[in-house]
Amino acid sequence: MANWIFHSSKLITNCIKSTSIASNAVTVGLLSPQALSLQSTRNTSFYMKRPAAQLWKSVTSVSNAGKRRGRAKGLARTRDLNQGQKIGHGKVGMLFPGLNAPIVQGEFTVRQRRLTEQEQQSSAPKIQPLIKPKRFKIHPLRRGWSGGQPGGRTIGPPDPVDGDTFDGFESWILYAKPISVMTSTMGRSKRVRSMVITGNRKGLAGFATVTGREFKPSLNLAKNRAGLRLMYIERYNDHTVLHDFFSQFGKTKVFVQQKQKGYGLKCHRVIRTCCEAIGIKDLHAKVEGSTNILTIVKAFFAGLLRQKTFEEMANEKKLHLVEMRKENNYFPTVVASPPVARTSKEIPRNEILDFKQYVMNGKVALEKKRRDSPFSKLPSWQFHLRKQERLRNQDDVVIRLRAEYGDVCSFHAEKYPEARAPKWSKHGKKKEEEAVET
Repeated sequence: MANWIFHSSKLITNCIKSTSIASNAVTVGLLSPQALSLQSTRNTSFYMKRPAAQLWKSVTSVSNAGKRRGRAKGLARTRDLNQGQKIGHGKVGMLFPGLNAPIVQGEFTVRQRRLTEQEQQSSAPKIQPLIKPKRFKIHPLRRGWSGGQPGGRTIGPPDPVDGDTFDGFESWILYAKPISVMTSTMGRSKRVRSMVITGNRKGLAGFATVTGREFKPSLNLAKNRAGLRLMYIERYNDHTVLHDFFSQFGKTKVFVQQKQKGYGLKCHRVIRTCCEAIGIKDLHAKVEGSTNILTIVKAFFAGLLRQKTFEEMANEKKLHLVEMRKENNYFPTVVASPPVARTSKEIPRNEILDFKQYVMNGKVALEKKRRDSPFSKLPSWQFHLRKQERLRNQDDVVIRLRAEYGDVCSFHAEKYPEARAPKWSKHGKKKEEEAVET
């Protein structure tokens, strides 16, 4: 009885399994063919929907109102992105007949193969840069004052006039900027205003301002016009101004100081360019008020032209002009003398005899008081001063010794070699120890 029940239950389970397999086969599609489900894909993107011309237009276009305001000045330009690319050439050098090589060469058929290194170098395409340089490379000293602006750049000497050439002359652009002029007939029209200074670096210089329609023609016209307006500027020992002076034009004030050789030009960049054209090498100038380029140049040249020579000063005051300079240890040197000098009894008491007040017409420049250090009120500052007192003149002594003896040494260095300061080096001690060991 138990065996019969076991066999009947086994038959029932086998029947259930077969029906489930048949039903699964029908649903899955193992017994009957079913249609394949296709997944939709998009093989395009935003960059493939629009043509290249339309994409470039979206990057390089500016509205008419923007063009009038100068927004298209630094805009990108369309470029050929396929430039320099050649079909059939890649990282791995292969020869594909019909693609990058002919199929038949003479009587033989070309087969696909890998190229050798020599063949790759000879057949490699010469890829040109996509971005071509906008302008030639300019020497750093001839790039002007800043950036891509034309101010401070040289444009050569003026053109010859009636066969007379400007030998040794050079011209500098002070400014060249676009302006707009409103006319009654043509409305608002664009112009270019430029200012150029020219000089031979020997005291002869001139400047001119021109307004024209184009950039280069206006610069050439200003350069040639500046060559016709030359002025001679007196210099002291061919390196600095004759004396300190103050000059003003409009709302621009210029304070100029005479400096010794080797000081350099410490002044406004416009004044530095003017000094380079004139031939002034050492000068200190301070500009106050308006920094308009035209007014700065006019104020500086007005002060230079109003300078008095030493002979004029001596003849005007009827006194001897004596110079005492720090670099000469204040040794008195007679610079100019009048034909007839006055005596001390002939000089009135209220007459200005101070040279600086005389050349400045009695005016004194207001100098701001130097601010004290915030630490100067602390007790530790006095301790610091006492600690550094023995080192206060070391730098000056080193400079004087190098100038006199060529090295930091005593005047007994020839007789006593130990009187010469040892030259410090980064690995000096290490080398000495190695020398002692050997």
